[in-house]
Amino acid sequence: QVQLVESGGGLVQPGGSLRLSCAASGFTCINYAMNWYRQAPGKERELVAGITSAGGTNYADSVKGRFTISRDNAKNTAYLQMNSLKPEDTAVYSCNAVWMFQFWGQGTQVTVSS
Repeated sequence: QVQLVESGGGLVQPGGSLRLSCAASGFTCINYAMNWYRQAPGKERELVAGITSAGGTNYADSVKGRFTISRDNAKNTAYLQMNSLKPEDTAVYSCNAVWMFQFWGQGTQVTVSS
């Protein structure tokens, strides 16, 4: 069964950090681009960060310098390290894998609030 399972979300104060994980099962993600998207209530889903199979990365302007995407192909997992979190980062964060096929995880809630 193909799955992407996100974890690591939660409630954090402004300025805090969280590390999200996206564990793939049922397929090998080594050839897949891995992406993190987020969707806040009442807003469109947006691409936060992506990493290619070769390790190239891209980020939304709103998170550059604060978020870092990485991958560990041996663990079939992608990560999103989020630092200096702001209330406007509050959203459901979802993992996406794209190559010959496209897979989505169910998402994990991130809430930034004091």
